[in-house]
Formats: sequence, C-alpha cells, structure tokens
Amino acid sequence: MPISYDKTWALMKAKGLTTTRIRKEKIIGESTLQSMRKGKSVTLESLENLCEVLECQFGDLVEYVRDNGADSKQEEAQS
Repeated sequence: MPISYDKTWALMKAKGLTTTRIRKEKIIGESTLQSMRKGKSVTLESLENLCEVLECQFGDLVEYVRDNGADSKQEEAQS
C-alpha cells in the first residue's frame, strides 16, 4: 500500500498515547488500528480524531509512499 502510518506510531510514542488508551477512550476502533498496522486506508474521521488527541495535522500522521513496483507494471503496460 502506498500509505505509511509510521509517522503516526512515532508521534503516538512521543506523546505517550497508547493503543490501549485509544481503545478505552474510543478515539478510533480496533478495526481501524488493524487497518493502519496493515497500511490500509482509514477514514478522514479517524485521522481527525487522532489529530485532535495528538494536536497535529493530517500530514503529521500519514505519508504517501510511491510503489515503484506498480510504476514498473504501468510502464510495461504502456510499452
């Protein structure tokens, strides 16, 4: 997946926000946490909730990581 949440995990650690607290306070659901761990898409509402708690912007949480393998496949298909 081209979405990386590494910045989210680092910011959570720096600010002392645990996944246990996220679940207890219902900031985001367990299925959303699992999606993030797998690099899958999550809703903007979930990211908004994290931004509120972590006092940050969307860009502080996610990063687009270009999938070079997909680019190679597209180039081959265009040839």
